[in-house]
Amino acid sequence: MTLTTAPALRARLWKLGERCLKALDWLHPLAQLAARIYVGSVFFRSGLTKIHDWGTTLALFQDEYMVPLLNSSVAAYLATGAELMFPVLLVAGLFGRFAAAALSVLNIVALISLMDVPDAALMGHVFWGSLLGFIVLWGPGVLSVDRWLIPRLRSWALGPAADGQPGSRPGARRLNRWA
Repeated sequence: MTLTTAPALRARLWKLGERCLKALDWLHPLAQLAARIYVGSVFFRSGLTKIHDWGTTLALFQDEYMVPLLNSSVAAYLATGAELMFPVLLVAGLFGRFAAAALSVLNIVALISLMDVPDAALMGHVFWGSLLGFIVLWGPGVLSVDRWLIPRLRSWALGPAADGQPGSRPGARRLNRWA
C-alpha cells in the first residue's frame, strides 16, 4: 500500500461504515415495537394469571405482597386492572409513554412490595424497567397509534397554530415529539 492509496482506502471504509449504520436505522421502529410487545406480554400474562384464580390473588396480596399505603384488596384490583389495561395501550402504542410510565410505577411497587425477591426475578424486573424507561424517554416509535394520533390531537388542541399558519409561534411545525 502506498501513501497515495491510504486516504482512498480510508474514505471507502468510512463510506462503507456509514452505509452499514444507515442500513441499521430501519431496525429502530422494529426494536421499539418488539420492546413494547415483549414487556406488554409479560404484564398482560401476569394480569391474566391474577384473574384466573382470584382467590389466590387476594390471598397473595393479603399475605405476601406488602403494598404500601393501600388496602390489600384495593391493591389487588388496581394491580390486576393495570396489568390488563396498560399493556394493551403499550403494545398498540396508544398513549405509549403514559402506559410505559404507568407500568414502570407498577414494576417498582411490585419490587417494593415483595420482601424477598430472588436474583433471577430481580433481573427480570430490571430488564422490564429498562425497556419501559426506553419507551418513556424515546416514545413508542413510528409503528404506533401515537404516531398518527398525537399530531391530530395537537392540531385540535392548538388550532391553526399547530399547522404553522400565519400568526403561529416560531417553531410550531416541529416533528412529533410524542411518538
